[in-house]
Amino acid sequence: MIPRYSLPRMSAIWSDENKFQKMLDVEILACEALADLGKIPQKELKKIKSKAKFNVKRIEKIEKTTRHDVIAFLHNIAEYIGDSSRFVHQGLTSSDVLDTGLSIMMKESADIILEDLKTLKEELRKKAKKYRHTIMVGRSHGVHAEPTTFGLKLALFFDEINRGIERIKRAKEIISVGKISGPVGTYSNIEPYVESYVCKKSGLKPANISTQILQRDRHAEYMSEIAIVGATLEKIATEFRNLQKTEVREVEEPFGKGQKGSSAMPHKRNPVMCERISGLARVLRSNAMAAMENVALWHERDISHSSVERIIIPDSTMLLDYMLNQMIEIIKGLLVYPENMVNNIAKTKGLVFSARILVELEKKGIERRKAYDIIQRCAMKVWEKDINFKEALWNDSDFMKVVKPKEIERFFDLGYYTKHVDKIFKKVGI
Repeated sequence: MIPRYSLPRMSAIWSDENKFQKMLDVEILACEALADLGKIPQKELKKIKSKAKFNVKRIEKIEKTTRHDVIAFLHNIAEYIGDSSRFVHQGLTSSDVLDTGLSIMMKESADIILEDLKTLKEELRKKAKKYRHTIMVGRSHGVHAEPTTFGLKLALFFDEINRGIERIKRAKEIISVGKISGPVGTYSNIEPYVESYVCKKSGLKPANISTQILQRDRHAEYMSEIAIVGATLEKIATEFRNLQKTEVREVEEPFGKGQKGSSAMPHKRNPVMCERISGLARVLRSNAMAAMENVALWHERDISHSSVERIIIPDSTMLLDYMLNQMIEIIKGLLVYPENMVNNIAKTKGLVFSARILVELEKKGIERRKAYDIIQRCAMKVWEKDINFKEALWNDSDFMKVVKPKEIERFFDLGYYTKHVDKIFKKVGI
């Protein structure tokens, strides 16, 4: 069953219709290779290619008796092909067809995910450029730290999505492998040429060595790379969720006309899209763990991996496709409130400038530990007495001994924190 969150192109890849079509494509290519080797007469190959068809419902009906999907598939196409079907699947084992077909589908899924990532990257580029110098407070441990810019935050996401693109490229490469090597992988009943031919025509590389199956470290790596990209999306979503808190309200995800936030409280505008992404990222990580469990199989094969993969691989590729499209929608429609960002900087009454002032005291020859104690003492008065940091500094005799009154205003210049923004953007490639 195709999950309701899947998008049409990705859903089509994982449909039963496409799965069996990929299996049929592999079988026909194998027949072509065998014909090249003189093992199938050309006239029989023509019959196979012209008559080969399948019917999903018929396969399902046959499988109720055979309890073997590939045998049911072969029985069904034999009903269409007739006597020439004796040449189909000659020397092959089920996993030759299943694993090679699965690799093709995983490769096609990676292509869609790469398209999504590139679209998201461009949307982040646009937004990062727009808010390049939009000042906001940086936070560490959830507490105000030093000022930064919203553009820098988005540029960081842009850079990580770039790494995500490289990850999915690697995932695509690692899975773009097929095998047509027969039972236990020794080519006992099939020539290696058949594998080379099928893989080349399918856009795959032949595995260097296989057992009855392709080795599942490949699939585990593919699934892990998907999970890491999902974790990046969760990171972005979590940041927006935090910035959308009522007390913060520096950004909001899009809120559509007619959208409702709560059945009980009409005022609510909840970050539901971001929360959905955060939740689904957990599924991707769980699926990656299941893929790792599939690596260790008994001897040359068992099928404990098969039932797992029929769930986790379609689900993870469809989920990531969905999550990426959700994030693209969020970035495109993101509501940004620069005035709230400025107001929030002011909430700590100048404390965000403490690190800069510490450096200024060090430049004046004050030993670091002493300088730190002076600044911290003044900062604690801001918390305790609810006064402005500038006022606390003015009233500290140790501080005023080394600082000229006219210098103090310069220490509270927000422009100090944006002087290297353009250099960072250049490094990131925006």
